[in-house]
Amino acid sequence: MVKWALVVDITKCNGCYNCFLACKDEFWDNDHLPYSAAQPRHGHYWMNILSKERGQYPHVRVAYLPLPCMHCDNAPCIAAAKEGAVYKRPDGIVIIDPEKAFNQKQILTSCPYNAIFWNEEKKIPQKCTLCAHLLDNGWKEPRCVQACPTKALLFGDLDDPKSEVYRAVISGRAEQLKPELGANPRVYYIGLHRYNKLFIAGSVVFKDVDECAEKVKVTLQEKESGKTLTTFTNVFGDFEFDGLSPGNYSLSFEHPHYRAEKLEIRLEKSIYIGYVFLEKT
Repeated sequence: MVKWALVVDITKCNGCYNCFLACKDEFWDNDHLPYSAAQPRHGHYWMNILSKERGQYPHVRVAYLPLPCMHCDNAPCIAAAKEGAVYKRPDGIVIIDPEKAFNQKQILTSCPYNAIFWNEEKKIPQKCTLCAHLLDNGWKEPRCVQACPTKALLFGDLDDPKSEVYRAVISGRAEQLKPELGANPRVYYIGLHRYNKLFIAGSVVFKDVDECAEKVKVTLQEKESGKTLTTFTNVFGDFEFDGLSPGNYSLSFEHPHYRAEKLEIRLEKSIYIGYVFLEKT
């Protein structure tokens, strides 16, 4: 038996909404019983696209996070459902039975990822099924994966060493969203720091020539742990440290022919510190 999983690469997602549209095309006004009843035209986002903007002009980063049902191994919706209205298949896909789930609105509020939606007309909770009706008929991937133009969505067998999904997860590049919830989701993310972490960025200038300072050594130290990160400015004098947590940091700037500089930073949100001018020694 396969062990289906989905890997979302945030570094490749450009927010084109092709996955959302493909899902809507497959499920709006289409019954796929016993997997799912037809999705309403409005109000349902079985593949939701969340976005987050970080930083300030002129250094801004925007990340998109596609959010389907997580198909959790410890799914809270299964525990909340009555009479087996939500169940997990042997291949890992979580299904809400469109008949048994009638009037069970508590299923909707049980999801910690807010990935279940209420169909007011049919009085049932609904969500992503990973296109189980297609997979059971020989399809290799859900519609959302098929429609992604940047290959930001990877689908495959988590137990197959030859699959991209297996390699991404086993390498440690892919991680779960909010693992502290204990739901153990089958959806993993690459580049999650672009959505839920902070960055410090800036630009360095050689003051005497008023030119972009390339190859300046920039060291970031987290005050509490003492951990340090090092990078070098690019040809434009720019640098960036990403994947940071809130806290107190120090930045130091070093170049063989210029006086070293040091800054103290209290990081509460992603920031662009502007220009740092280095004086000639």
